[in-house]
Amino acid sequence: MSVLERIYFFHEQIRANRYPNTRVLIEEFEISEATAHRDIRYLRDRLLAPLAFDRGHNGFYYTKKDFLLPFENSPSMTLILGLVSALGRQSGLEELPELSAMQTRLQTILFPGQRNIDDLLHCEWVAREPVHRDIFSVVLTGLKHRQQLHITYRDNRGRTSNRKVEPLKLVNYQGRWYLLAWCGKRNDRRIFHLARISRARLLDVPVEEGRTVEPDWLQASFGIFKGPARKKARLRFSGMAAETVRYQIWHDEQRLQKKGDSLILELPISDERELTMQVLQFGSQVEVLAPESLRTRVRREIQAMQGVYAR
Repeated sequence: MSVLERIYFFHEQIRANRYPNTRVLIEEFEISEATAHRDIRYLRDRLLAPLAFDRGHNGFYYTKKDFLLPFENSPSMTLILGLVSALGRQSGLEELPELSAMQTRLQTILFPGQRNIDDLLHCEWVAREPVHRDIFSVVLTGLKHRQQLHITYRDNRGRTSNRKVEPLKLVNYQGRWYLLAWCGKRNDRRIFHLARISRARLLDVPVEEGRTVEPDWLQASFGIFKGPARKKARLRFSGMAAETVRYQIWHDEQRLQKKGDSLILELPISDERELTMQVLQFGSQVEVLAPESLRTRVRREIQAMQGVYAR
């Protein structure tokens, strides 16, 4: 049992006017007397509980009856816990037994006797992609212990390759999991889609000293194709699209400008592929103003689509 569980148990005993002492913790959780004393000190000194000892009852009580532990019965904590659980399931981690165990334990500890968190919250990601738990476990271990990995990877063109990578950061983007790593084959940073890794094993080789990710590297440009911003994209939205986009944040450094009934969105990009797909979903209610290369890419895609539907 964790310290958190023991603390909350002891807290509930006090709230029920049972005047618990170290013996209660020792018998309930089969811990040593020293550990029980540490738990009580933690409750008093770290969580600032107004603890006092009653010699007549041979146990502890609160001098302030309204004392609550951090996050106890907190609506914000309910939301956070629900989001963590939903993120795990919806992003393909429902196979991880740790996820279910964590949710059950925290539900019992933080919200005893209350409605299940799943009854209060619904989260949904479309086109989500499950990740095999063995792959996920190997990747997490490599990140935690800074060990290199050998992976078998299938790219978006269906080509399979074997690579040695140095894991740097786990990325969740739009409900999908990616691994940012240093790729030995390309001698550069690459982002690998976890759902496309069919095999992964740890290597007894450490990640190179000093191999890190600059704080702003992942935020420098729009989309999952990361890297330094190479150009600015300008898009003009109209109609319902303008009303929709005005409330959205596509990038932290974006600029929105209203012009008549239209809305101009400007944002930094490194790669045009994802933004092309984003533009196409708004149909005729968006026009690419710049750069010309993106405008040409979108126009060619529309022409190709016309060919498909003209048959």
